Amino acid sequence: MDAPEGIQQPHLVLANKLFLLTHPDVQDIEKVRLKEEVLEAVKTNDMAPLFETLVGQSLLEKDQNFSESMGSKIEEELKKLDEKIADAEENLGESEVREAHLAKSLFYIRIGDKEKALEQLKVTETKTVAVGQKMDLVFYTLQLGFFYMDFDLISKSIDKAKSLFEEGGDWERKNRLKVYEGLFCMSTRNFKKAASLFLDSISTFTTYEIFPYDTFIFYTVLTSIITLDRVSLKQKVVDAPEILAVIGKIPHLSEFLNSLYECQYKSFFSAFAGLTEHIKLDRYLHPHFRYYMREVRTVVYSQFLESYKSVTIDAMAKAFGVTVEFIDLELSRFIAAGKLHCKIDKVAGVLETNRPDAKNALYQATIKQGDFLLNRIQKLSRVIDL
Repeated sequence: MDAPEGIQQPHLVLANKLFLLTHPDVQDIEKVRLKEEVLEAVKTNDMAPLFETLVGQSLLEKDQNFSESMGSKIEEELKKLDEKIADAEENLGESEVREAHLAKSLFYIRIGDKEKALEQLKVTETKTVAVGQKMDLVFYTLQLGFFYMDFDLISKSIDKAKSLFEEGGDWERKNRLKVYEGLFCMSTRNFKKAASLFLDSISTFTTYEIFPYDTFIFYTVLTSIITLDRVSLKQKVVDAPEILAVIGKIPHLSEFLNSLYECQYKSFFSAFAGLTEHIKLDRYLHPHFRYYMREVRTVVYSQFLESYKSVTIDAMAKAFGVTVEFIDLELSRFIAAGKLHCKIDKVAGVLETNRPDAKNALYQATIKQGDFLLNRIQKLSRVIDL
C-alpha cells in the first residue's frame, strides 16, 4: 500500500475523483470519464466495501456478479494473510509478526474497509516497539481520516502523534506531521495556523503521499495571503525561493500573489477570478469557498483604504477595474459586517476611513478590566467581612 516516493497515495487520488463526481460544477462529460476511472480503481483494488457504498449513493450501478467476484478474492487474500501471521507467530521473530499484521492492515486500507483497517492498525500497534514505526501507523490512520474526511479521527491521530514525539522521533516524521496538521487546520477553517505550519515545512516537504508539492505551494500561498501582514508576506512568501521555483506552474497564482503585494488591484481581481474555479473544485477548500472569497476581498479592500483618509468611490472602482455600483454594494456589506473601518458619503461619492485607534482601544480595555477587577475585590471583601 506504500506509494512510491514522490507519488500521492492511490486512495487519496480516488477520494478527489469521488469528490469531483458529486460536484455540481463539473460537466457531465467529465463526470462520465471520472466514473470510469473510479470503477477501474475499485476493480483493480477489489474495493467491495466502497463499491457497496457508492452503489447506495447511486454513483455506480449495482452488479451482483462483480460484488461476488470481489468478495471471493478478498476472502482468498485474507486467508493467505492470516496464514502468514500464524506462520510468523509460530516460526519467526517479532519484527516478522509485525510485518505480517501490517500487511493485513494495508490490505484493509486498500479495499476501503475503514472499520476493519482501524481495528487491524491497533492490533499492529500492539506488536510495534519503535516510536518511528508507531508514527508510520498514525500516518496511515491520518490518510484514512482524510479519505473519509473524518475530522474527529484526524484530530485524535494528530494528538496521538504529538504524544509519541515526546517519547522520541526523528525530524523527518515531525516535519511530515506539520503538513498533515496544516491540512487539517485548513480543512477546518483555521487558516492562520495552517499557514504557519505550511510555511515551516516549505524547505523540508516530503509528504508527497497526501498531495504533490505544487498543491502544497498552492495551499501555502492561499492561506498566507489572508493571514500574514505585508512585511511577513514579503519575507516568507513573495521572496521565498521554494515558492518562486514552483509558483509559475500554477495558473494565476503568481499574478494573484504579486499583484496584491504590488497594489495592482485590477490585475489582482483578474487573477482572483481565474483562481476561483481552482478553489471551488478543491476537495479541502470547497466547503470554505464563500468564506475565503470574503476574507481575500477584506484584505485587498483594507490594503487599498490604508493609504487614504478619504477617496472617491469612482477612483476606487477604477483602481479595481469594476463599476461604481459594484464597489458601493461590496463596501456596504463589508462595513455593515464590521470588516472595514470606513463610511460612505453617498451624496459626495466619497469613502472616509475611520481606522480604530489602537492606543485608545487599549486604554478603554484597561479601564473596563480595572472596573471588573474592583467589583470582584469589593464582592470578595464583603464575603470576608461576613
